[in-house]
Amino acid sequence: MMTVYLSHGLESGPGALKTQAMKGVAQKLDDCEPVVMDYRGIAEPQQRLEYLLRVLAERGDDPAQCVLAGSSLGGWLSAAVSAQQPVLGCFLLAPALGLADYPETSPVIQAQHSHIIHGWRDDVVAPEPVIERARLQRLSLRMVDDDHRLHASLETILCDFERFLCQCATPNHYD
Repeated sequence: MMTVYLSHGLESGPGALKTQAMKGVAQKLDDCEPVVMDYRGIAEPQQRLEYLLRVLAERGDDPAQCVLAGSSLGGWLSAAVSAQQPVLGCFLLAPALGLADYPETSPVIQAQHSHIIHGWRDDVVAPEPVIERARLQRLSLRMVDDDHRLHASLETILCDFERFLCQCATPNHYD
């Protein structure tokens, strides 16, 4: 069973459009359990990170069978968790990389599968640190003509997410 942790952004919540749409994609797949995180009331990135790590530990999910997906701060959280314990997949939407007030501005993503979608017109999280992280690690990156919320790219996000989850669910024949 693959568990997909969905993390919303700083000023968002578990009912956010992208989070719920991605949950719907995950629910359609066999052997895939979506877990929608709720960080409301937890303002600090470090506290949210500790909370996500605690939920992962309490649930007892094998990180090698977990996909972390998130938008903005939720994308940073997904990347930061993978930097501490390698995971099956990281699917990041406008991840909050390169922001000085975060504990680790650009965590090294440790995931068997990874994909980032970021908007060229993002005025909250500059594209450059995200592009640089993708370049340094040779991560899959799709730049879209959109802003930070990525609402105009929802169809692209959901198509990429479904393909990504299918890739994660397929055993690696090179091991």
